[in-house]
Amino acid sequence: MLVATMVLPVLGIAALVGTAVAIVQAATQIQEQTLVLLPKTLAVGAALLALGALDLHLCAALFLRALAAIPELTR
Repeated sequence: MLVATMVLPVLGIAALVGTAVAIVQAATQIQEQTLVLLPKTLAVGAALLALGALDLHLCAALFLRALAAIPELTR
């Protein structure tokens, strides 16, 4: 569940940007495959910058819960 929470927003943004660029390409009849790369890379980078702190907080909370569960697992 944690991986889905971390990855789905970024994948959603990448899909939306890719779809928007594909629509623009279809409308202008420019069929350049590398044209999608820059907007998608910038959007994913911005999403990672915006959501990175939250994702790290979620990972740290999972790590702390795993550490707290060790004594129960070793009994």
